[in-house]
Amino acid sequence: MLKRLGFRSRLFAILALFAFVPAIVLTLAWGATVVGFLGQMDGTAAWEHAASTGAATIAIARRGARSAADSAAIAAHEGELARSLTNAERFGFLSRQGIPALLVLGTLLLALLTFLASRAAGHLSRQLSRPLTELVRWTALVRRGEPLPASRGRGAPEFEVLRSEMRQMELGLAAGRRAAVEAERLEAFRESARQVAHELKNPLTPIRFAVAQLKRNVGPELSEVVEVLDSESARLDAMATSFAQFGRLPEGPVSEVDMGELVRAVTRTTVPPHVQCAVDVADALPHVTGQYDALSRALTNILLNAVQATHDDPRLAVSVCLRQATAGTAVVVAVRDHGVGIAPERLDRIWDPYVTDKTGGTGLGLAIVKQTMVAHHGTVETESTMGKGTEIRLVLPAAGDSTHGRRLLAEPQER
Repeated sequence: MLKRLGFRSRLFAILALFAFVPAIVLTLAWGATVVGFLGQMDGTAAWEHAASTGAATIAIARRGARSAADSAAIAAHEGELARSLTNAERFGFLSRQGIPALLVLGTLLLALLTFLASRAAGHLSRQLSRPLTELVRWTALVRRGEPLPASRGRGAPEFEVLRSEMRQMELGLAAGRRAAVEAERLEAFRESARQVAHELKNPLTPIRFAVAQLKRNVGPELSEVVEVLDSESARLDAMATSFAQFGRLPEGPVSEVDMGELVRAVTRTTVPPHVQCAVDVADALPHVTGQYDALSRALTNILLNAVQATHDDPRLAVSVCLRQATAGTAVVVAVRDHGVGIAPERLDRIWDPYVTDKTGGTGLGLAIVKQTMVAHHGTVETESTMGKGTEIRLVLPAAGDSTHGRRLLAEPQER
């Protein structure tokens, strides 16, 4: 029968039984004890028998009294016997009238205990069933990927701890879902990039050889046409190289890299002479564990974008510093330009593949940067103000974790 009831009704019935049964047993035991005790205390019949026998004894004593003192003692005893008989009759009357009153009082007490027990059972059932019902509903929300309510629910403090843990679990699951979707999306992009690079490279190789031969043998009347072929085939070759780089994760030997030395070397070879570039490297920086060529290529892409953004104010500021965080120590490479800036609605999309506003661009430069950071278990950060410039930060974990080098590229996670 209980199985046909709801959870809260079953809980209420169980708690009520645990409260009602002891209350009923205690009340009945108390009533029976009081009634039995009063019955034993009621000695009216015994006192009446004692009075009748006492009267006969007193009559005999009077007939044999020798003096006035004997008569007085007999009279005092007779009076005391009469008073005892009267008190016994009074107590017997009160006990006979008090038993029904005590039964009524016991019934009222049982009713009061029953009411209090029902209230306590109802309160406890609500305190337990409501949070549990809420948490069951939350599991359905987590299964569907919907956000959990942020408001504080009812119930004991332990339920609030459980709610907090479920919220943390939901955030972790949501982050995992986003990471899985992003990983699938990037893998699809990389696969298409590999195919495009392959399709471009196959015909480009003989085309480039043919153009080089034409440049050596063609006459002046066709030199301009050959130059166009040479520049456009070179642009296609660079595009194919970008697709190939994005189509595969960074590969090569892993070592400890001095980011200060890397930044100085890359800025010298990448930033053109007409752009002022201030480089600031903090002292005693730890190394990072990674691939020098991949990190150098990522920083080169950042610097090239920054140079192209500095039309009116050709100034760059590059800094390398240390950051202490709860996750550990990180080396931060920041590149700031004084260009036109990036619109807020585009700021999050600049790291996506094929997103570009440059004519002839592939939109893969920053995508390769992010992919490199993910492979090195690092992150990218961006700040930009329209008309004032943009700052891009590459955050890399410092060397020191003995497992980092072995984990590199083995289990990249999207940041």
